[in-house]
Amino acid sequence: MTGTLTLRPYQSEAIDRLISGWRNSTDNRLAVVLPTGAGKTVVLSHLIARFGRRALVIAHREELIQQAAAKIRAVAPHLKVGIVKAGQNEHRGVDVVVASIQTLASLRRRAPITGIGLIVVDECHHAAADTYLTVLDHFGAWDGVPVAGFTATMTRTEGGLGDVWQAVAFQLDVLDLMRTGHLVDVRGKRVIVDGLDLDAVKTRGGDLQDGQLGQAMEDAGAALVVADAYAEHAADRSGVVFTPTVATARSMADVLTGRGIPAAAVWGDMAAEDRQTVLQQYKDGTLQVLTNCMVLTEGWDAPWASCAVIARPTKSAGLYVQMVGRVLRPAPGKGDALVLDVVGSSTRHKLASIVDLTGHAVTEMRPDQSLIEAVDAETEAPAAAGRALAVRWEDIDLFHTSRIRWLRTVGGAWFIPAGTAYYFLIPGAVPGRFRIRRWATGTGPTPPARDIEVPQHEAMRWAEIGATRIDGRALTMKGSAWRSRPASARQLGMARHRGLRVAPGSTAGEVSDALDVAEASALLDPWMASSPVSTAA
Repeated sequence: MTGTLTLRPYQSEAIDRLISGWRNSTDNRLAVVLPTGAGKTVVLSHLIARFGRRALVIAHREELIQQAAAKIRAVAPHLKVGIVKAGQNEHRGVDVVVASIQTLASLRRRAPITGIGLIVVDECHHAAADTYLTVLDHFGAWDGVPVAGFTATMTRTEGGLGDVWQAVAFQLDVLDLMRTGHLVDVRGKRVIVDGLDLDAVKTRGGDLQDGQLGQAMEDAGAALVVADAYAEHAADRSGVVFTPTVATARSMADVLTGRGIPAAAVWGDMAAEDRQTVLQQYKDGTLQVLTNCMVLTEGWDAPWASCAVIARPTKSAGLYVQMVGRVLRPAPGKGDALVLDVVGSSTRHKLASIVDLTGHAVTEMRPDQSLIEAVDAETEAPAAAGRALAVRWEDIDLFHTSRIRWLRTVGGAWFIPAGTAYYFLIPGAVPGRFRIRRWATGTGPTPPARDIEVPQHEAMRWAEIGATRIDGRALTMKGSAWRSRPASARQLGMARHRGLRVAPGSTAGEVSDALDVAEASALLDPWMASSPVSTAA
């Protein structure tokens, strides 16, 4: 028995794929990747009702907990739903327990919850964290209990998701939902902030450090540039601005308001009552723009919002997708969404952009094009909606989880520096498969004796073996001791000679990476752009 929230065809297929995967394979920890706006909470609610076992839903934020509980009650009114978080402990005599990961981290709070036959993890890209691993292990995730993870993004910057999720049972591309009208199409504009030097910002966990990024944006006067851009391109749109720090969020809200665009900031440590007041003012139209320090990336719905300002440049495609996804939901009178990408100067960092919203290849997106128009311009026929994949999670983000030092050129080619040579990968005709090349001084790109497309893990292994033979493990390993030492005078001199900006206090490893990326980009990117694999083999 289910309520009035009926399933769309792709939602029904996602449930079928999960249940089929549990019944017909040894994998019990399966993930579903659905873009923001695809209705993942509806899917997980119907899954629980259909599967028929006592379920535990794990979420990490107040909004997600309340949304999940409300949706399950609407979909399956015959099921008793209890919430376990902070002062609530409603686990006795209920069919579904919706709990916060913070509360479940306490053995005292999770121990009384028994008889769980299905585990559902909302926003499962967080599940590689130690707290999640402990909780999932307690409830039998590694002992055969079916586990379903739901997310809008397949990657987590720190890696480790392959330790949790064994396979992706179903995946839907954002473009599929745009074509069917379940999401709106999106256009993008770059907002260039003169003086914003992103190369001077260090990275942590694979992304730009929030504090340094926020300070760099403040120093460059980014708030004024954003306000001018919003007034020019989005004056009639309701929007949301994503920032790296609370201070940046507040200053941007002040400058926007001073520009005649009513805005207010929200952040994680803000008093709940004050935050609710601001969100209500945004909902009733008193405020046109919300600025926030990374609290509205998940579990927040405002379908009327049609402009996202990415004033938090990021190297994480997953985070970028989460941010832009907030403005893609359809609403009456909403024709499309606009993304304002705040950018500065950078040769060191490969930043996510609007083309990362889709898995379809987009080599160029003109300023006058929408995402659908850009994809259609490069493909002979639109992609079919609702494609289901059987992608192994272990093959995702392997470059970040490898112990070998994989780097990426400005053009996006993955490579390993090995002395005066580079081992690099060329994407094959089949997604997830690659060809391998070795670039040496004087010889250019050289293929292996057997030049075929191989799965990603095989291609990486071949390249890693070759690189370590040439350069030794001390130079190729990420964890080598030399990488954490201060940069040498010679390194700093080489960086200055190449025109690279080096942040004060940069380590030897960071400067070495910047030098390698600059040199490899100059060599590999032009060749990759001009030489088809067929003629290079």
